[in-house]
Amino acid sequence: MDATIDNTRNSSLSLISYIIFTFIGYFIIGLSLSVLPIFIHQGLGFSMLVAGIVISLQYVMTFVMRAYSGKIVDNKGPKPAVLGSMLGFSVTGIILIMAFYFKFSPITSLVFLIFTRLLTGSAEGMIGASPINWAIMSLGEKHTAKIISYNGVACYGALALGASLGVVIVKNFSFYGLGILIIILGLIGYFFARTKENRTGKKSEEAQKSFWNVLGKVAPFGMCLALGGLGFATISTFITLYYDFHHWENGALCLSVFGILFVVSRLIFSNAINRFGGINVAIASLTVETLGLTIICLATHPYLALVGAGITGLGFSLIFPALGVMAMKTVPSSNQGSALAGYGLFIDISLGITGPLIGGVADAFGLAYIFPFSIAIVLVGLGLAYFLKMKLSE
Repeated sequence: MDATIDNTRNSSLSLISYIIFTFIGYFIIGLSLSVLPIFIHQGLGFSMLVAGIVISLQYVMTFVMRAYSGKIVDNKGPKPAVLGSMLGFSVTGIILIMAFYFKFSPITSLVFLIFTRLLTGSAEGMIGASPINWAIMSLGEKHTAKIISYNGVACYGALALGASLGVVIVKNFSFYGLGILIIILGLIGYFFARTKENRTGKKSEEAQKSFWNVLGKVAPFGMCLALGGLGFATISTFITLYYDFHHWENGALCLSVFGILFVVSRLIFSNAINRFGGINVAIASLTVETLGLTIICLATHPYLALVGAGITGLGFSLIFPALGVMAMKTVPSSNQGSALAGYGLFIDISLGITGPLIGGVADAFGLAYIFPFSIAIVLVGLGLAYFLKMKLSE
């Protein structure tokens, strides 16, 4: 009994030592997530569409880097990808400082911000599935579901914590303090990764299959993920502007509440996928996410919007692992790195198109319409999930 407890504790500690890189990376991403849209729109004077496009450039680069990262993991192991990611994040801190320094010249500042977002996206693309694969290679495939779930907790928990802390840091120490913190965190992650042993998967002909071949197999589940992800992306990119539109305060708190309920859902319902099946959990999760977005849409008070954000986090929490488990079953284990990278592409697509898409809706119709639009998109995802369930039951 004691030996079993010790083994469980040791495996959990080992798992944490890998997903800590996910936490560092997404904490850095979260630090600027709440403050940059307002800085671009109000500080530099650009439209919400421009703000959305600049924010979304990160996810375009993440999309581009996913395939490259998957090949690195399959052929050279995850350590090189993690090291490159951590260094990339550190450099973004330097460029962010330059962007704030040139705030007196909006165009110059915006150019630096564009470079920051592109490099942040490259770093995110490298870190995306690398810690997951590193943990699987170290702990074994039997822990895959647990690893994906815990990695998600680290990811969205870090985003929520970083978003709230970023507002506080900018308020008290300006973007200079934010940039310095990003530089330090990236270097900490880099030097810690250097201390860990690299792992490589088994070499086989299957491991050399085209990334796009693998992508086609996971695409149906990835498309459903992308549609569901637009609700989260709308909150993460535009909630601070939405709060400002309603003359409410502490918009970033929505991201924190979202993150807290996201983590709680992962911890409480960790066995739901094994008990009820991935597609059933995905359908239930999309339904709950739709409910949360509807509450935000109808909210007449910031506290009610917080409730909506929390319910959205509760629903969105299990969509990634639920559909991810289904997607992983479509490919052999030798293509694991490429499969996870390919599946992760779809959340990048979702986050990438949200900025210009929702920004365009806001400019054309007003901020009041962004959440009704998001609800409609998530409902399409819910319909696709039902379609996949019917196809699987045939």
